[in-house]
Amino acid sequence: MPGRRLHGCRSLHFNEDNGRFALLAVLIVLYLLCGAAVFSAIERPSELRAHGRWNGTLLNFSETFNVSLQELNSFLREYESAIAAGIRADALRPRWDFTGAFYFVGTVVSTIGFGMTTPVTVAGKVFLIFYGLLGCAATILFFNLFLERIITLLAVVMKAVRERRIRNSGLLPPGIRHDFSAYSLPGWKPSVYHVMLILGLSAITISCCASAMYTPVEGWAYLDSLYFCFVTFSTIGFGDFVSSQSAAYKYQSLYRVANFFFMLMGVCCIYSLFNVISIVIKQVLNWMLEKMSCLFCQRCNKASAFLGRRNAIRPGSKGRQGRFGQTPDSDGPCDSDTEGRRLSGEMISMKDLAASNKVSLAIMQKQLSESANGYPRTVCGSSRHNGFSGGVGALGIMNNRLAETSNSR
Repeated sequence: MPGRRLHGCRSLHFNEDNGRFALLAVLIVLYLLCGAAVFSAIERPSELRAHGRWNGTLLNFSETFNVSLQELNSFLREYESAIAAGIRADALRPRWDFTGAFYFVGTVVSTIGFGMTTPVTVAGKVFLIFYGLLGCAATILFFNLFLERIITLLAVVMKAVRERRIRNSGLLPPGIRHDFSAYSLPGWKPSVYHVMLILGLSAITISCCASAMYTPVEGWAYLDSLYFCFVTFSTIGFGDFVSSQSAAYKYQSLYRVANFFFMLMGVCCIYSLFNVISIVIKQVLNWMLEKMSCLFCQRCNKASAFLGRRNAIRPGSKGRQGRFGQTPDSDGPCDSDTEGRRLSGEMISMKDLAASNKVSLAIMQKQLSESANGYPRTVCGSSRHNGFSGGVGALGIMNNRLAETSNSR
């Protein structure tokens, strides 16, 4: 029985990816349930009041003009069909002229999908399926390439600032101090938190500037304009607010160019920010798994205490090892907040790094970044050579170009 518990403690880190996936799925479900409860409590009373007002309006109209409710509802259904086809009581710009069609395909390939304009013919629906398949794939590739370049740009700027600070601090060894260009922090990568802060500020700046344009031109409140910017830039696209729908605008050509520019930059910036936040969420999941692993392994230690040996897995330890890679001088499987991260190969212990490196802060930063990003994952003392272990797509770009950080950094 103790042997089985030991094996279960060892396999907990072996299935770390599956555990992270399952934990994220559970948290997303809980997040959805909490969001549904909050929105239902906030919006449901307003919906009931609107239904009451609308039913009263229909009843008064029916009694005033001697029209049955059945005929009135039939007329309203016809009007709803006309709205879906782009016909409104107020004069709006045509939906399917070249300008309107270009606006529509832009919302398709960017996956915004406002829903204000939709194809109604069979040929249009069939063409949209094939057109959207290729267009959305190409646009996602464009977003990934934009993400790669914006992270590279930020890394170059942040690296130059860090080199300047290190050069002026006087912490470099004498040989490197005179020839700092040859050293230049090889392998250094920016912190994910710094990049998240910069992208967050950029997204806020773009949204505020765009809202300052939409408020006077579209006649929206400034808060509604900010709401529209988030819904659009995040490609949610509810369709309750849609820009560039009036028949004419003052400085119409300039406004449409500015509208396209803000949408393009906003979507790219929010897409990059979402991917950076996903890295931070991954770190939170790692921390939660580490704590769960510590609790589980503590129970394993209590169960195996009668055997007179300790259950410890210390990857990277150079001392004498026993069965299952145990070391007699180890204190436990999770004796520090960073041991769980060492088991997955994502971070090295600051205690071990500081003890083995008595050089400058620049060398320490270099080795920490290389340990966090350059080595393959180790699982129970063995390495897994998996080309997809760092993630694919946008997540792979973030893992390759950013330093996944923790409290120990």
